[in-house]
Amino acid sequence: MMKLLIPILFFGLWSAGCNDTPAGTKNTAATASAIVSTASKTASNQEEFDFDYLMGHFDPAKHPDFSKIEIPFADRAGMFLRKDAYEAFKKMHNAAQNEGVSLKIISAARNFDAQKGIWEAKWNGSRILSNGQNAAKAYPVAKDRALKILEYSAMPGASRHHWGTDIDLNNLSDQWFQQGEGKKIYAWLGKHAADFGFCQPYSAKNELRPEGYNEEKWHWSYMPISKKLTTLAQNKMKDSMITGFSGAETATEIGVLKKYVLGINQQCQ
Repeated sequence: MMKLLIPILFFGLWSAGCNDTPAGTKNTAATASAIVSTASKTASNQEEFDFDYLMGHFDPAKHPDFSKIEIPFADRAGMFLRKDAYEAFKKMHNAAQNEGVSLKIISAARNFDAQKGIWEAKWNGSRILSNGQNAAKAYPVAKDRALKILEYSAMPGASRHHWGTDIDLNNLSDQWFQQGEGKKIYAWLGKHAADFGFCQPYSAKNELRPEGYNEEKWHWSYMPISKKLTTLAQNKMKDSMITGFSGAETATEIGVLKKYVLGINQQCQ
C-alpha cells in the first residue's frame, strides 16, 4: 500500500449557523464569508491523506472524519460525507432555505467498490446509459466504450466522490436545471455556493475546459479539502494506478488523469 503523505489543513467545524439568519436576509454572502474566514483562522489540526484515501479504498461508514447525512438534508438514508463538508453544506442549505430555495443531497461519498459497481454495470450493459444505449453492445471497442461511460461516470479510483467532499444536488438532469425550480436552484448556487466553500467542478466545456466529463450542474465540491486532494492527484497520481475493474486498461490510453481528474473548472483548482 502506497503511503506518500502530504499534510493538509483540516477545516474545523463551523460554529456560526445560518439558521439564525432571518428569512429574506440580504447579507447571505457576507454572513457566509465571515463563517469561512473564522474557520480558516481557527483551524489547527493537520490531517494526512494517502493514496488509499485519494482513490477511495476505505469505508466512509467507518472513517472517523465522516458523518452520516441526516434525512432533512438528503433524499434517502445511508449516505456519508466528510464532517467539514457536511457542516458547510448544512449552513448553505439553511441559507438557501431562508431564501425559498430547497437543496437536497441525492449522492455523496462513494468509495472504490461503490464506484466500481456503477462503472461495471454500465460496462457490461446491465445498467443502460443516459442516452438509452447498452454500452456493451453499442461500443464493442474498449476505448470507445470507456469514453462514452466517462461522459458522466468516473472510473473507480478516479472519482471525486471518493473524497467525501463532493455532492450531487436535487436532480441528475441538465435539462431540469434549465427551467423552473431547477433554474432557480442553479442560479442561487452560482451566486452563493462559493461563499460556503463550494464550487462546480464540471462546468460547461469551452476553450478553458475542452475535455473531461460533460457539464454537471448538480455536482458541487467542498473546496477547502478537495482542492488539496486535486493537488495531490496532480503531483503524485498516474494513469497506471487506475486499475482493478473492467476496462481499466483504457485509463492510460485515454489519459484519464489529465483529461478527467484534472479536467475541471479552473475556479475549482
